Amino acid sequence: MGHLGSANPPFEISKKKAEARLEAAQERLLRLRLLLGGQIGEKRIGPPLCVVFEGWDASGKGGAIKRLVAPLDPRHVRVAQFAAPTYDEKRHHFLQRFWNVLPGKGGMAVLDRSWYGRVLVERVEGFATDEQWRRAYDEIAEFERTLTAEGMILIKFWMHVSDAEQLKRFESRRDDPLRQWKLTDEDWRNREKRAEYEAAVEEMIDRTDRPKARWHVIAGDDKPYARFAVVEQVCHVLESKLEKRGYDLNAF
Repeated sequence: MGHLGSANPPFEISKKKAEARLEAAQERLLRLRLLLGGQIGEKRIGPPLCVVFEGWDASGKGGAIKRLVAPLDPRHVRVAQFAAPTYDEKRHHFLQRFWNVLPGKGGMAVLDRSWYGRVLVERVEGFATDEQWRRAYDEIAEFERTLTAEGMILIKFWMHVSDAEQLKRFESRRDDPLRQWKLTDEDWRNREKRAEYEAAVEEMIDRTDRPKARWHVIAGDDKPYARFAVVEQVCHVLESKLEKRGYDLNAF
């Protein structure tokens, strides 16, 4: 697979060094978040920031999100999780239910799963018709173009784990009474369709990776690496986008 086949950590790193990089990245992110919120620097409200997480079951999305928001004031960041749409939500266009959680200027939102469910689980499991999921690529691309044209900084992650590592994590959850709730029959069923999901993920990335809405594939087999890689990538994208908008990042 093109995008997923090379999703391995680019280097080996000790747990201690990984934790040090995570801590440094979290401090860096905190300063950027305060800048966006108009609390430091020129004290002007910055653009909205939306970080989207997709990935395999047990790929480490929750752990990465936890580390991403840990240094931030919880009053100034929203974490939203999306599961299957409700009966009422199904009565509307599939993008409708996401609007209310999107951040405004100076705000930040982190989405644990998103509108990409239409071209992933809904495609593979048959919850959307062929016509619906096939046209969704253009609908999503236009939706994200609308958001970024208005100024939003949109960062998208695919958390990748190998088949063997996913099985190992499933078995670990199954055998731990305090984590069994994380594992469902649906998770096991999805594993049986991994090849179909891989094809869907590859097409999703190919068709929705745009200059202002890039996908970042994170190698998740090594949890410590994945966690600091996510935070560092958010910082890198933020700094690049803000510098292009005239922010002097050396001034704070």
